[in-house]
Amino acid sequence: MTAASQDQYPATERIPGRDVVAAFDFDGTLTRGGSVWQFLTAICGRETVVTAGIALSPKLVRAALFGGRATDDAKEALFVRTLAGRPAEEVARSAAEFGVAHYRRRNRTKVRARLDWHRRQGHRVVVVSASPECYVEAAAGELGVDGVVATRLEVDRNGKLTGHFAGGNCRGERKRDRLLQWMVSSSDRRRGGEGTFVGALPEVQDKGRPYLWAYGNSAGDLQMLEEADIGVDAGRLGRFGKLRRFRRLGDVLTAW
Repeated sequence: MTAASQDQYPATERIPGRDVVAAFDFDGTLTRGGSVWQFLTAICGRETVVTAGIALSPKLVRAALFGGRATDDAKEALFVRTLAGRPAEEVARSAAEFGVAHYRRRNRTKVRARLDWHRRQGHRVVVVSASPECYVEAAAGELGVDGVVATRLEVDRNGKLTGHFAGGNCRGERKRDRLLQWMVSSSDRRRGGEGTFVGALPEVQDKGRPYLWAYGNSAGDLQMLEEADIGVDAGRLGRFGKLRRFRRLGDVLTAW
């Protein structure tokens, strides 16, 4: 469905005193498939990434079987093996080039059309991802969004990457909580003051919480979709996927 054809659908009904936020996952939602392995290969070279993958194969298998914390640990170990000691500024430049090229090559046109629909309604749009901020932010620049929430790479006092994640991997509960924090800070900036709103975090308590749409495709997006007023499964597995109890992307495109 084209962006133009979606204009026939009504705008989200506004709730008095509340604005609207639309949160989109990146890998598998805005794009086809993942991006981490491709990113590391673009930065470090195929041989380095393959060698690291072989060395970490027990962790990677455990991550595939159990998910959750095992996924976070395996991912961070991979980044330590491949990125530790590399100049942060140099990686950031290459990452920005990668992010734009990757999105242009792998974007999902229907999800992009849906994001553009939200923008036309005047909704605030944010990309929320477990992938590194250094390239997700560049890709998000193609979309004209209002913000990016993603995994941050730790930089040491010498300006070099450690390979560790500053604040942890942005998935699951952490993805939800950081989205809520972004909603607080961006709402405060719009109001020109301080305030919080209803959410999962103890510090996020007030009537001014924006109406939240959330789009995801994997178990790492589950808590974000549960937090939303309308959670949308943008994956391709339908009733077999982990998000099958949420609205399907195709149904949303048809109804709105």
